[in-house]
Amino acid sequence: MTERAQTGPGRRAMLGAGAAVLGTAALGLSATPAAAGPAAKPGGHGFRLDLPVPTVIGHRGTSGYRPEHTLGSYQLALDMGAHVVEQDLVPTKDGHLVCRHENDITATTDVADHPEFASRRTTKKVDGTSLTGWFTEDFTLAELKTLRAKERIPGTRQKNTLYDGRWDVPTFEEVLRWADREGRRRGKPVWLYVETKHPTYFRGLGLGLEEPLAKLLRRYHLHRKQSPVILQSFEPGSIQRLARLVGTPRVVLLSGAGERPWDFVTSGDPRTVADLVKPEGLKWMASYAQGIGPTLDLVIPKDSAGRLTTPTTLVRDAHAQGLVLHPYTMRNENTFLPADFRRGTDPNAYGDAFGAFQAYFATGIDGIFSDNPDTALLAAADFTAK
Repeated sequence: MTERAQTGPGRRAMLGAGAAVLGTAALGLSATPAAAGPAAKPGGHGFRLDLPVPTVIGHRGTSGYRPEHTLGSYQLALDMGAHVVEQDLVPTKDGHLVCRHENDITATTDVADHPEFASRRTTKKVDGTSLTGWFTEDFTLAELKTLRAKERIPGTRQKNTLYDGRWDVPTFEEVLRWADREGRRRGKPVWLYVETKHPTYFRGLGLGLEEPLAKLLRRYHLHRKQSPVILQSFEPGSIQRLARLVGTPRVVLLSGAGERPWDFVTSGDPRTVADLVKPEGLKWMASYAQGIGPTLDLVIPKDSAGRLTTPTTLVRDAHAQGLVLHPYTMRNENTFLPADFRRGTDPNAYGDAFGAFQAYFATGIDGIFSDNPDTALLAAADFTAK
């Protein structure tokens, strides 16, 4: 642990009932926050997820080891012990929700190898960014199921290419059935972390995400505040819409400080993420969400050389509003680590990921997204043992 990390608020919010929780099959939220979680704001919206703290969230499954958003990636995350497994949702042309990080499937499937879909290649503007490729909203589910998933960043994760073509693109309903089977087999619930991707864009196409998502959650009895599912979005409006449809726990994702959520851009709301992480913005989010998912740079900024600096007050301020914090994303490779935790000159080699985890855990965050859940779990165990 670095000296900077030691000056943070420490482990007070981390310790407590994590080991006991692992041994139960209880679902959902506790009415009274335990010592392991953030203190609830008196009379406010504080809550505690019935999960170990620090919570380890398998980012897109185990994308450090398998092609992302495949049943193989999700299964490995669960087998490694990840406390929660993440899915990102986008729609097909006929309204089915499928698991892809983006609707542009050029880099994550073999669509370019299918001559029958060559004419579907097009250029679109998604959330203000021009993209050229193939997009889920131009395919029916039956057509999409003829494709096979592949590694998104093969130059960095060459070993993952071994699994190219092994799995298809799963529907969210397939994931729900998988989670149900695994939960029954293991005797405890499988937690899912579900993101609505580009909801304003898709609503403009008549493919709104929130209503079909809520319908599926209700069908599988996952629409209550005790359900082992966390809903997330970079658009606060999507979370507000979901809050009106289901009681499932909700988290607002936060990107760079100077950025604006896309629904703010389209509605003319001038606020930036920097405004949302102020006490007034956190209080506003706590009125309809139970947590935030900030980029790690909002927790500990980096200097011009990419080294960690002094933690911000975000953890303290969010906890004061009863919000949990699940920042994103830790990866083992040098290219993704803060400069002070890189080792050697190979950008694709593993750096001192354990050291970086300790620095972030020391700020008092409640959990973290990681492409490498096994590393994150070991780091969490090291941290809570101290």
